[in-house]
Amino acid sequence: MPLKAIALNCTLKPDTGTASSTDAMLAVVNDAFARQGVQVTETVRVAALDIKPGVTSDEGLGDAWPALRAKILACDILIFGGPIWLGQPSSVAKRVLERMDAFISETDDKGRMPSYGKVAVTAIVGNEDGAHACAAQIYQALNDVGWTIPPSASCYWVGEAMGSVDFKDLDPVPDKTKQTAAMMAASAAHLARLLQAAPYPGQPED
Repeated sequence: MPLKAIALNCTLKPDTGTASSTDAMLAVVNDAFARQGVQVTETVRVAALDIKPGVTSDEGLGDAWPALRAKILACDILIFGGPIWLGQPSSVAKRVLERMDAFISETDDKGRMPSYGKVAVTAIVGNEDGAHACAAQIYQALNDVGWTIPPSASCYWVGEAMGSVDFKDLDPVPDKTKQTAAMMAASAAHLARLLQAAPYPGQPED
């Protein structure tokens, strides 16, 4: 069965018409996945949606999370993109992770969360230090709620500290960024195919 991926852009900019460096990075990553035969179904600007605060899968009237949750879980691979702010993942990224906390109590009869057997990677941009720290925080949170993290699971770019050049301003895209995206996509697609063919067994029977 062909693999599908969805990309989340966790920029703080809600206007989809406003240029985002995360979108520019995701374009590089999405192209790398396409070269691996993975269909990237869409890139979602999360801040444009009304994702309510909370830790359940449905926080009531007007909550846009249930529909986004369904799209995420319909895919084999999650591309988790976002900027560095104050050396940390953005508040939008944290909101997504908080909502996935509900997976912990949504297990099947073998104790598997809805995200079991699905792969996640990160795409991070910023003009300050913190790419590794952001990836580490996101990896840990995603792993806690059932996602599988492959090797070479992060593609990132950081500019000069307190600088004025953003990733979206670069022309051409650095070769190293494209190479990293290619390796990440290859590792993630390989792992997703293995898990598709041989799902996690879940909790052993007594």
